[in-house]
Amino acid sequence: MENKHFRILTINPGSTSTKIGVFDNDKCVFKTTIDHSLNELAPFKEISDQKEFRLNVVTKILKENNIQLETIDAFSGRGGGLVNCPGGTYIINEKLYEHANMCFTIKHPATLGATISYEFGKKYNKPSFVVNPPDVDEYNLVARLTGIPEIYRESRIHALNQKEVANRYTNKIGVKYSDLNLIVCHLGGGISIAAHNHGRMIDSNDIVNGDGPMTPTRSGFVPAKPLIKLCFSGKYTEKELNGLINKTGGLLAWLNTNDAREVVKEIKNGNKRAKAVYDAMIYQIAKQIGAMYVALKCNCSAILLTGGLSNDEYLVTHLKKYIGKLSKVVVMNGEFELEALSQGAIRVLSGVEKAVEYTGEPVFKNL
Repeated sequence: MENKHFRILTINPGSTSTKIGVFDNDKCVFKTTIDHSLNELAPFKEISDQKEFRLNVVTKILKENNIQLETIDAFSGRGGGLVNCPGGTYIINEKLYEHANMCFTIKHPATLGATISYEFGKKYNKPSFVVNPPDVDEYNLVARLTGIPEIYRESRIHALNQKEVANRYTNKIGVKYSDLNLIVCHLGGGISIAAHNHGRMIDSNDIVNGDGPMTPTRSGFVPAKPLIKLCFSGKYTEKELNGLINKTGGLLAWLNTNDAREVVKEIKNGNKRAKAVYDAMIYQIAKQIGAMYVALKCNCSAILLTGGLSNDEYLVTHLKKYIGKLSKVVVMNGEFELEALSQGAIRVLSGVEKAVEYTGEPVFKNL
């Protein structure tokens, strides 16, 4: 590995931005976030329709910064829209491209990471990859079943950052990711808290379907019968209720802001409502960590806190009061998604890891 040099272009599209990075092995030589106005995106009816637009913008930015696409050894994109699949680095084959392009399982701009990477790879005759896409599903069977046979729990996790943080921690202490049990908490606009059992994420909350703690913009778990009653009340449309689950719930619904810094400021100014709501979110995060501790049969080497909210001293301090006796708590501020995309591709190119072939067949259907 020390004698090999690989240059990787990483692509992580969001709703109104595209994050890109260029890495020479583990060194980031260029990183930027390209913002897209609503007016720019308005003409595109489907997410897949944005592909050429975003591809051209990425090409333009790289050219302006004197980065030649011909020098790139591999292209690595975020991905999504796939059937549930094991973790790993996937070569983008035609089936993966097809599923990402049509948002086969879920509609999200992250799917463009796969299709743009594929187009770059095809043009420059270089490999293209997706690393631990949001569709990674490594659940144990007991974690899937519910009391309603028609409904299964699904794995929707910040898989890319979850596994990168776990790998970074284990590398730092000199062991393999597959050697330990860990709980990783991605704390951001969305919150995923997963039990990592010797390299597999065997359980977590579902960040798409309203499971787990409330977040700055998501409702988290709510009791089923009152929700059913609300569905038939005529007060909300289906779209509005889906919004409360994924976009306009949580802190935003309670406090008219999704910025935790503003909430903490209000708490310091004596706002009792802000304190009650924020403390409730922290309490719910702690309960989810406790659930994952049980999923690991109370055998956990460390609890890792990452994501934007891990920078909040108030949250971390109060969270530790709940979970400090379960295991060692390690704060790993921020997120490492572009770095994870790069490292996944490099592991395959250097022969450390074998690329996974996407088959389009889900790892789990039903009983």
